[in-house]
Amino acid sequence: MKANEVVRNVVKEKLARNEVVASMTIRLVRSVEIARLAKTAGFDMIYIDMEHSTITLDATGQICLAALSAGIAPMVRVPANTPEYIQRVLDGGALGIIAPGIGSAEEARTVVKAAKFPPLGERGAGGALPHLEYRSFPTAEANAAVNDATMVIVQFESADAIEKADEIAAVEGVDMVLIGVNDMLASMGLAGQLDHPKVRDAYARTIAACRKHGKYVGVGGLSTRPKLAAEFIAMGARVVSTGTDIQFLLAAMTEKAKQVREIPQ
Repeated sequence: MKANEVVRNVVKEKLARNEVVASMTIRLVRSVEIARLAKTAGFDMIYIDMEHSTITLDATGQICLAALSAGIAPMVRVPANTPEYIQRVLDGGALGIIAPGIGSAEEARTVVKAAKFPPLGERGAGGALPHLEYRSFPTAEANAAVNDATMVIVQFESADAIEKADEIAAVEGVDMVLIGVNDMLASMGLAGQLDHPKVRDAYARTIAACRKHGKYVGVGGLSTRPKLAAEFIAMGARVVSTGTDIQFLLAAMTEKAKQVREIPQ
C-alpha cells in the first residue's frame, strides 16, 4: 500500500469532479461526536473555528481524528496565520487550514510555506501522522501524499483582498479562496448589506481569478441567505459554509419550543 492510497481528502475529490461541497462550522461542541453527526447529516467538510471560539488545540485535534475516521474532511480556521498554529493543527489531523484575513500574495505564500512540506513549503517533519493512519512510509512518498491532500484555503475579508484576487489566486499551493462576506462588507462601510452590488462584484472577480489559476471559491457568511449562496454557486463557487453548530442547535431548540407553545390548551 502506498501513502497516497491511505490519506484521502473527500473535498478535493469532489472538487476535482466539479461537485458542490457542503461544509459546517464548529464553534461550540468540544467532543468528537460532532464529526460523526456532521457525516450522518450529509456534510462533506467541517471546519473548526479556532479564530472565533475558545476551542482548544487538544479538542481540535480530537475532532479532526474523529472526522478522519468518519470519512469527512476536517479543516481548521487558525486564530493566527503562523507556523505555530498551522503546523500543529495539521499534525493533529486537519486536512487543511483556513487562513483568515489574507490581503496579499506575500501573506498567502507565508501560509503555504507553513502548511506544505518541501519543496512546496517549509513544514517540518514530526513523525507518523494520523492522516496516514500512523503508518510508516518513505519520507518523500509520505510528504508528497500529505502535501497533495492538504488544502490551503485563504479567506478574503476586505475590499483590499478583492482588489488583489488575481495575484493571491496565482500563488502556488493555494487551493481555495473563501469569501467572508460579513467582514468584507464591514470593511467597505456596508455592514449587513448582503444584497449590495459590491457583494456580487466581489464574487464575480474572485471566481474569475480563481478559474484563471485553477483554484476554487467558497461561500461564507450567507447561512441565512441560501438563495444568494445558490446564485454564487451558479456563478462558479463550489463550497458552501452553511452555518455553525450554535445556529443549528438554536434553530432546532427554537422550533421545538414553538411546537409546544402552539399546542391547544
